[in-house]
Amino acid sequence: MAKETTPKTQITSELTVIPAHAVNIPMFQLLKEDGTVHKGAALPEIDKELALKMFNTMQFIRLLDERMFAAQRQGRISFYLSSLGEEAASIGSAAAIDFNDMIMSQYREQGALAFRGFTVDDFMNQLFSNELDLGKGRQMPVHYGSAALNFMTISSPLGTQIPQAAGYAYGQKLDGNKNCTLVYFGEGAASEGDFHAGLNMAAVYKAPVIFFCRNNGYAISTPATEQFAGDGIAPRATGYGMKAIRVDGNDILAVYQATQEARRIALEEGEPVLIEAMSYRMAGHSTSDDPSGYRTKEEEAKWRVKDPMARFQKWLEGKGWMTEEAAAEQMEAHKKAVLAALKKAETVPAPHIDEIITDVYDTPTQLQKEQLEALKEHIRKYPDAYPATAAGVK
Repeated sequence: MAKETTPKTQITSELTVIPAHAVNIPMFQLLKEDGTVHKGAALPEIDKELALKMFNTMQFIRLLDERMFAAQRQGRISFYLSSLGEEAASIGSAAAIDFNDMIMSQYREQGALAFRGFTVDDFMNQLFSNELDLGKGRQMPVHYGSAALNFMTISSPLGTQIPQAAGYAYGQKLDGNKNCTLVYFGEGAASEGDFHAGLNMAAVYKAPVIFFCRNNGYAISTPATEQFAGDGIAPRATGYGMKAIRVDGNDILAVYQATQEARRIALEEGEPVLIEAMSYRMAGHSTSDDPSGYRTKEEEAKWRVKDPMARFQKWLEGKGWMTEEAAAEQMEAHKKAVLAALKKAETVPAPHIDEIITDVYDTPTQLQKEQLEALKEHIRKYPDAYPATAAGVK
């Protein structure tokens, strides 16, 4: 029997105009801003060890962002992107999935990578592009990647990871390995064509992928109100025949539970899921950005009281799992570790110049060899202009 190729549509003789906001998706929240739990809320099963690891990772990322932002201003690194105020979104979701699930990130999910085990030295080596950097100095700072941690290397162009995630997840489905792919992106990236292509492919092929959108209110300097007319990103899932969850991105327990459910749907029901985490970017877009040019101090203050780390700490204190003194001591320990790793990483030499053409092809081509030699000759001619790149050039 031939397969039905057209959707089943209800027929009516009355002209029907669907309202612009027919889909009204609520925001899932468990913790109030003061760290207390909503009456009647069912918290996810989470033990003390996991909760403290999540909080410890939040503290580490908060301190890392603070120190490396300062390092960029001091001229010690060239560029940095902070996740200030958005730590709960990445850490809570990463904690909810299996280690063998693939993560494809944008460039504000250092919390997910740290939760997986990326060390302070790993972060520093990448930020300084030295010879110990896993990427061999080929990427901008903050463009991390780790095959060992199932964390795909970050790309700068917006949205490229979204269709890649759909394809990778479809491969996981074909392999039958019972794992999924979690892909992060911002609401600005959801305006790219890759977003629509990726969601449509995943929906059609029933790929086990979790599309995780961090809606932090701004695509660099463009507010969400000027990016789209619809009610955020979550309702778009309906157009692709996909399930959606809207969650408070500053509530780490809600993010954790929402992602657990999305993973269950992806694997048990064999469907992709779109999560929209509502948050706010407390820092600038990057160290190249000055947010005072497009938003007010009053707006920032309104969101500062929603700080995800402070909210989670209050909940931990209420459980008797953390104290203010212990949190302060832990933060001080992170500060010392980050500063020590920073000082060490900036003394490590740059990768050897020959690394430029390795790992591209199995064997470097003749053209690559000729181009490399031309580069070396250029460096020999202007050695003072290329002190870092000149490693290995005589």
